[in-house]
Amino acid sequence: MPSAGLYAGPMAWLVSTQANYALAAWSCSYQFPVIPLLAAVLAAVSLAGGVSSWRAYRQPLPADTTTVPAPDGSQVATLDGPEGGRPHRMIAAIGVLVALLFAVVIAVHGVAGLVFTGCER
Repeated sequence: MPSAGLYAGPMAWLVSTQANYALAAWSCSYQFPVIPLLAAVLAAVSLAGGVSSWRAYRQPLPADTTTVPAPDGSQVATLDGPEGGRPHRMIAAIGVLVALLFAVVIAVHGVAGLVFTGCER
């Protein structure tokens, strides 16, 4: 799925951010570093979306029988050709980059959970 990284990364970050706020008091009460563990799981979710986008980027699209006139009007080009059509590869490439960005942000949140205990107020 080309757009998996576009959805998995931000959704994992959303869950990470909300869970960090919700679990800070719990982490202080029980003295258990749950935030770094959750960050590792959610960074892996984001990276899994990036891997899915990467696989879609590397996979050639099947030939499409739908044709359109070429820009110069002299030949017929497929919608999947380099002349235009569906931007699957671009969406997949953006999905990989977005997934990597959000995985790094989630990892930084996890490292902050190692430094701060949740009892700082």
